[in-house]
Amino acid sequence: MLLYVVFLISGFAALLYQIVWQRSLYAIYGINIESVTMVVTAFMLGLGLGSLAGGAISKNPQRPALLLFSVVELGIGTFGVVSLPLFHAVGRLTLAMPPAATGAVTFLLVLVPTLLMGGTLPLLVGHLVRASGNVGKSVGALYFVNTLGSALAASAAPLWMMGTFGQTNTVRFAAALNLLVSAGTYALYRRRAQSARDVLASAPEAAS
Repeated sequence: MLLYVVFLISGFAALLYQIVWQRSLYAIYGINIESVTMVVTAFMLGLGLGSLAGGAISKNPQRPALLLFSVVELGIGTFGVVSLPLFHAVGRLTLAMPPAATGAVTFLLVLVPTLLMGGTLPLLVGHLVRASGNVGKSVGALYFVNTLGSALAASAAPLWMMGTFGQTNTVRFAAALNLLVSAGTYALYRRRAQSARDVLASAPEAAS
């Protein structure tokens, strides 16, 4: 149950980023068909590639999927903290660049955090499948709560958060959520790892 709440929060933060980052990049590069296509394509491609990478990593049962999820959330939150100043700095640097070069830089800029975001679902699925053995339930439940979190953010951001807090504080809030998720899942990983060690330590005693 706790992991479902965690992933709902993760989905909420991810959608906040998408809304704010799109508006920020449009303000820098303008709103036209080229810039809209570039930003949306980078988001979708990053999520897709990140999902493939996360799926490949989570297939190995020797890899601690929950710990990797915590690290990924930490990376997303860290990028979130510096994202808006970074976007504006890159925007100033690319003013004199040709449109194609500007588009490529913007594309790569958005691709990095979305790769991390795309990896979160398969990592958690990998962890839950190993714990429960039920693939369908794990995928369906996680996808549901993540989508629910995104839907809540899609309503909260334009209707309340952006007008009340502005872009900077909205992104900071999203980053704080990622860092909270990272800390929570790391603590859960440590607790479960300790429980597994305790079980292994008690096994020889029970056998004797």
